Amino acid sequence: MISSNMLKWGGSGCLIREIAEYADDLAEKIGSENIFNFSIGSPSIEPPAILDETVKKLIDTVPAVQLHSYTPAAGLPAVRKKMAEYLTDTFSKHYDAEDVYMTAGACGALAVIIHAINTVGDEVIVLTPYFDYYKTYIEHAGATIVEVPSREIDLQPDLAALEKAITEKTSSVIINSPNNPSGVVVGEEYIKEIAELLKKKEEEYGHPVYIIADEPYRELVYDDLTVPFIANYYPDTVYCYSFSKTMSIPGERVGFLAVSKDCADHDNVMAAISGATNALGFINVSCMFQLVIKECIGQTSDISKYEANRDFIYNSLTELGYTCIRPSGAFYMLMKLPGKPGEFFERAKELGIMIVPGEEFAFPGYARLAYCVSIEKLRGSIPVFRKLAEEFNLQ
Repeated sequence: MISSNMLKWGGSGCLIREIAEYADDLAEKIGSENIFNFSIGSPSIEPPAILDETVKKLIDTVPAVQLHSYTPAAGLPAVRKKMAEYLTDTFSKHYDAEDVYMTAGACGALAVIIHAINTVGDEVIVLTPYFDYYKTYIEHAGATIVEVPSREIDLQPDLAALEKAITEKTSSVIINSPNNPSGVVVGEEYIKEIAELLKKKEEEYGHPVYIIADEPYRELVYDDLTVPFIANYYPDTVYCYSFSKTMSIPGERVGFLAVSKDCADHDNVMAAISGATNALGFINVSCMFQLVIKECIGQTSDISKYEANRDFIYNSLTELGYTCIRPSGAFYMLMKLPGKPGEFFERAKELGIMIVPGEEFAFPGYARLAYCVSIEKLRGSIPVFRKLAEEFNLQ
């Protein structure tokens, strides 16, 4: 028998990737120069030079059988140790090698931890807008997703709404900062208040309420902002990280989970992470790229290029009359859709502009624009956005 849930999740597909594939197909017909694909968050800048140098060095110096071998399920001990040392040194929060579990990117980390700490009847709170895959992971774990709208004025957490949403069934709260799809960075003052709120709820209900810190865009921040390290404010935090975006290696699927010793039920959480990894089949992150990351952690691609992109597209669109939420990080921006959202979206597609409707992120009336493309492609899109602005009476 075919699983009804798997059919539902697979049958609905991923709208982001469907739009990206549509763009590729259309490019073959009308030319790639006429397509402005802002649908998918795939890095466009080169990885740091040290990364390719390390790959070449490993290929030349490590026997192939060893380089491409299985590793322990949690990752190579030396790699886990390096990750723990980096976290400890960078954030002044102590981690040991046994507190780190290597994962297949941030998605692998999220799927694993959601399955590890949830069972049927539990509730997981997500702050809107949010990355749609959260819902699949939560439902597959047998839990219920609880959406809490962020403050519309700045997309910071609505603390009153969050408090109202927490119940005895709440297992965890996912905080994604910098956020996909908005690029908003959650401010330190909000993290502190959320931490205090959850501590009170833990005492009230007599069980942990974990924060799942989803941070694959941590280093992608602008305007001299700092992303608060949530575990420094709230002990019951599980940190999820990926090297895909900051090092421009999304296809290599390398990330990790980190659970500090002062996290509630630490040993059981780590054991459940191992069990969830086995159950989901995410075993064995690439041996070679674990070794690569061990040598390159802390390095990033040239983030300044994304900041320049952010400044250009935000300024250009707002000058044309569009309402946009100015991002402080990641490489996404939300733009308010004029007129009837469906009409604008379809007309934009006809003209070669590929954006993702906000409904995909529980944020209707807006669309996500991924500006992780070349500055030339952004410049080329402006005449088309101007045409759309004229058609929808923005000018």
